[in-house]
This record gives sequence, structure tokens and C-alpha cells, in this order.
Amino acid sequence: MRRILMLSLTVLLALPVTAAAQQSFNISIGGFSPRAADSRDPNDVLVNNQDFLAFNISDLTGFTFSGEYLIQLHDKFDAGAGIGFYQHSTPAADRFSEFEGTGGPIVADLKLRVIPISATFRFLPLGHHGVAPYIGAGVGIFPYRYSETGDFVASDNVTIISGNFVGSGTAVGPVILGGVTVPVGSIGIGGELRWQAAEGDLPPDQQFAGSKIDLGGWTYSFTLNFKF
Repeated sequence: MRRILMLSLTVLLALPVTAAAQQSFNISIGGFSPRAADSRDPNDVLVNNQDFLAFNISDLTGFTFSGEYLIQLHDKFDAGAGIGFYQHSTPAADRFSEFEGTGGPIVADLKLRVIPISATFRFLPLGHHGVAPYIGAGVGIFPYRYSETGDFVASDNVTIISGNFVGSGTAVGPVILGGVTVPVGSIGIGGELRWQAAEGDLPPDQQFAGSKIDLGGWTYSFTLNFKF
């Protein structure tokens, strides 16, 4: 799928641009909500962490923003290339142990960062004139970094260790989207819902509770579209 994405980006950049009205740029601001526990891989680190850490995967829902360059291929078709940014963290306390003496919770910080890079194609059933709903699909490359930082109970269930454990890499997966743009003067405003699916591998030497990190989920955004 990475080859497909690179080919899509190459085709997009190679497309002839014959008029200024054929190009636009989207700025999107919104939130990313990770895939729920019951739809994640059994080897996902967050799913396995819930066996001994108190937190909700929905606690990793956080702010995201992106930019996307669009080329009008036809009155009812666009091609786009975009990049975004998401990072959020949540505290997670050990379910079964606490600091001896003080009774305080043993807490670690779970953090996920994803930089989605996508190539998409859109269908606009009403065309580009007036209110313009659209649906689309494509592929994405997802550079990611997952970390656990703080205090942890060792395998002997007695010793408490402090540390910073990190896994990073790049995953590839499908992207599906839908939204609407409404013209307001010289710009367009609207909203978009976008779904992505991908899984990253975590290094075994970091001894995470799972070998995978699911990067899938939903992005909901407010959009501004500028034609040039």
C-alpha cells in the first residue's frame, strides 16, 4: 500500500493545472478519536495495558489539525494530498499496587503521536457550485510514536521502577472520508468526518504489554477552503 500511496502522490503532482480555480487548499481543525477497545487487535498495547492499568482508550481522544492541497480534476472530482498532526497523552494508574507507606497511586503517562500523510480522491455529486457535499477514499502513511513514561511495577509485583519506553515507526492503511463545503464569500467553510485504519509494530526490547499499536480511528474536523 505504500507503493500505491507514492504512485498516487506522483500522479497528483504530475497533473496539469490549467486554471487558478482548479486549485484550493484546505485547513482542518478538529479532534481524533482512537478506535475503541472492542475493535482493536488483541495484541494492541492499549488493550493489554487495561488488564493492569486504570484508563480508558477514549482518554486519548485529542486535538488534531491538517492541511490539504486539492486539484479539481473535473466538475465532480478532486484529488488531494495532505498532512496532519495529532498528539495526546493520558495518565494510567496501576490497578493492583500503590506506593508502600504513602499509599499513593503508581502512575505512568501513555502518549501517542501520529502524523497522517494522505493521498485521496473525492466525488462531489453536486459539483463545485454552491453547497458541495463530497465523499472520498485513498491511502495514508502514518508515522507514529508511542511512549510510556513514569513508574511501573516490575514482574515480581514488588519492585517499582521508573522509566521511559518508546516505540516508533511508519504504518500504511486506507482512508475514507466524507464532508460538505459551503461557499461564504471568497472561501468555503464546512465539516468533514474521516476514518483511517493502520497498525504499527512495537519493539520487543521495550517490553510493552502488546506488540502492536492500533492507529485507527475517526477524525472530525471544521474546514476552511481557500481557492487560488
